[in-house]
Amino acid sequence: MAAPAGHLRPGRYLAFFALIVVALYALVFFTGSGKPTPKLGIDLQGGTRVTLSARNPDGGDPPRESLEQARSIIERRVNGIGVGGTEVVLDGSNVVITVPGEQGDQAKTLGKTAKLGFRKVVTSQPVTPVPQPSTPPTSGAPSSAPPASSGAPGASAPPSSPANGGGGAAGAPQQQPGGDSDEQTKKEIEEARSLRQNPDLLSTDQAKQAAAAEKAFAALNCDPKVTDPLVGNDLTDKPLVACGDKNTAKYLLEPEFLPGTEISDASSGYDTQNSQWVVNLNFKGEGSRIWGDFTSKNVQKQAAFVLDTQVVSAPTIQSAILGGQTQITGRFSQSEAKDLADVLKYGSLPLSFESSDATTVSATLGLASLQAGLIAGGIGLLIVFIYCLFYYRLLGVLTILSLALSFSLVYAVLVLLGRWIGYTLDLAGVAGLIIAIGITADSFVIYFERLKDEIREGRTFRSAVPRGWSRAQRTILASDAVSFLAAAILYWLAVGEVKGFAFTLGMSTVLDLVVVYLVTHPLVALISRSKSKVLSNPKNLGLGAVQQVGSERKAARPAAGRPNVKEA
Repeated sequence: MAAPAGHLRPGRYLAFFALIVVALYALVFFTGSGKPTPKLGIDLQGGTRVTLSARNPDGGDPPRESLEQARSIIERRVNGIGVGGTEVVLDGSNVVITVPGEQGDQAKTLGKTAKLGFRKVVTSQPVTPVPQPSTPPTSGAPSSAPPASSGAPGASAPPSSPANGGGGAAGAPQQQPGGDSDEQTKKEIEEARSLRQNPDLLSTDQAKQAAAAEKAFAALNCDPKVTDPLVGNDLTDKPLVACGDKNTAKYLLEPEFLPGTEISDASSGYDTQNSQWVVNLNFKGEGSRIWGDFTSKNVQKQAAFVLDTQVVSAPTIQSAILGGQTQITGRFSQSEAKDLADVLKYGSLPLSFESSDATTVSATLGLASLQAGLIAGGIGLLIVFIYCLFYYRLLGVLTILSLALSFSLVYAVLVLLGRWIGYTLDLAGVAGLIIAIGITADSFVIYFERLKDEIREGRTFRSAVPRGWSRAQRTILASDAVSFLAAAILYWLAVGEVKGFAFTLGMSTVLDLVVVYLVTHPLVALISRSKSKVLSNPKNLGLGAVQQVGSERKAARPAAGRPNVKEA
């Protein structure tokens, strides 16, 4: 039971609500470096949506477990960009990356397998450079590098595309979606692998080794435009023939002696001494020991950094490198160095991916969608306002005021959530807010109709307020609980934009209770106590008709202690 109107202290409730609003907007305007506006999703502010198609090394369907692991790693890479509102979801065997704003180009490089391994160089052979395309790649274009002159290895830039390792065998099939035969594809992939990773490449029989190396070197295609189905899926316990150094050299490599999983951290930085961008690697304990032992025993020999089956760098070891730190140097741009550091830092993917689709959503289209959503919300509010003013009059004014205060809370919370957890408002979220207008207004209707029920029983407006609120709040709580539960279940089960709809609907439902309890009910209680003739006139409150019914019912009741007996 709510406290009687005489015991309720509306001023305290209203003061507490005012304190909440002041605190929220103090956080909005005096904390954070962003604008005091909610972050908008890709469909409202524009951005980039990239679809990556998974490729299994055996040509079959990628395992669901591997897809989920790849999605998780790509999500960590996306978060490393530092753009709010990014989203990574699975769509069949595809990974869909959504990045709002103007930094979507970085998303196109996030599907790199980033399988890094360290191999000893047996021999190398120069090749004729393949003419490069006139349009520069998105990022990570191959570039040459001078030989390392210190203990830190030097490197060339990474491959030009997540899917183009640049180390494809001649005749290696281009992976086509929906191929005629998985078995044929699997067979061709195995043939390409056997050519590049033939055990005879390191045979003790020098004739076999020379023949295998000659065949592999002759067949190896270093054109970066050739899609290699073996990208990121080389067998670490076998030798490898691979391209590198701006595709001007081929390398025969021993089996991997140190996996990239032993890297504990990777970061990009600018080497002021040599005036170049570099990628710094820190190894874990075991990796540090292995790297130190290798460099100690192989001074003046080459070690290859192999990223996705391409030699990123093959420097000569000048001295032992101890302490677990090393460096990849080369003609990196700032973005290329950061991209490479990110993919190494966040882990290698269990599958290879190729970018099958990259869609840019213009900000103009997003603005049109936002305007349409605002117009729809405005029309909905206007209809609610007209209905409330016509049906409830001065109580309808309270409804309008409560809705405005509810909006002020929702707006501040959206801004703060955008700063704190990166929440972005998309078109589905706007739809959730519009639906929430009806839920919020419904709470006021329930309360006012309960007041009418009490007045119909013959009570005054003042005495009807606490009894009407006591009954109304149970219905309001039950109604909002059902709405919130539905929104929570929808948020839990849904993916993509539907989550935005469920989130804003659930949040608005909770804030509706705050406004009803701290604003609407206290204001109604204040009006019930007012001595103003305007406010005390039932007709001005839309209660004239029900008060007349209540008066008639009260007059028809027998007086207390007097039996209703008709005279003979």
